[in-house]
Amino acid sequence: MKLPMFHLDAFTGTVFGGNPAVVICVEEWLPDALLAAIAVEHNISTTAFLRKDGDAYEIRYFMPIGELSLVGHASLAAAHVLLRLLRPDLASTTLRRRGGALHVSKLDNGSSAITLPASPAQPCSAPAGLRAALGVPIAEVRANDAQYFAVLDSQSAVARTTPDMDALMQLDRDGVIVTAPGDDCDFVSRAFAPKEGLPEDPVCGSAHLALVPYWSERLVRTEHRALQLSPRGGELHCALTGGEVRLAGRCALYMEGAITI
Repeated sequence: MKLPMFHLDAFTGTVFGGNPAVVICVEEWLPDALLAAIAVEHNISTTAFLRKDGDAYEIRYFMPIGELSLVGHASLAAAHVLLRLLRPDLASTTLRRRGGALHVSKLDNGSSAITLPASPAQPCSAPAGLRAALGVPIAEVRANDAQYFAVLDSQSAVARTTPDMDALMQLDRDGVIVTAPGDDCDFVSRAFAPKEGLPEDPVCGSAHLALVPYWSERLVRTEHRALQLSPRGGELHCALTGGEVRLAGRCALYMEGAITI
């Protein structure tokens, strides 16, 4: 059996930047163990599987450590594959994921966009070990179910953060995000998720479901240009509308072909 496969870098206009993802198209769902084995074989952060389902599409996300209900950058990669490579006649569609759905669309400037419910982070006290693990002064801490958000004073503080990964592993959240006002953009961030096998996430789309509401309130505006300051780097154009966040960005196609199983 041969299955169409696309390897893209998401939230960037050039290969070797942004966050890499593999998108594979299937006609019917394969056994979960086989989907997991394919993700392990590719050995990158996320392999997304797309299946047509009536007028919409289903999507599932597998990391080498298992399946997740949502991966932002892989959703953007899937939107690019679907709307720009496979179905350029479509301007938008819905991707049904486990635990919800997301709207995907293509923009006139060559970007694609995903729209998801916002996931605001609430103010909280810094958990034991967070300040020592990050090693930089923290102005404010917030949290949602998946991540802690440490607000720093400046872009340079975000750039020089060198966290203790073993200490981050001891926290009761899967990820830690550091963020600050940007020097030449609205805000910057970095994402660390050693519990998910990602010491540093190149571009964390799902974190922006909390970052965009926070910065919209703080900056008193609802549209933002955001940069992720990982070594690979990434650029996101974000908008908050009601209770939803739209994340837009470019994808660079690195490889196209088929896998054989």
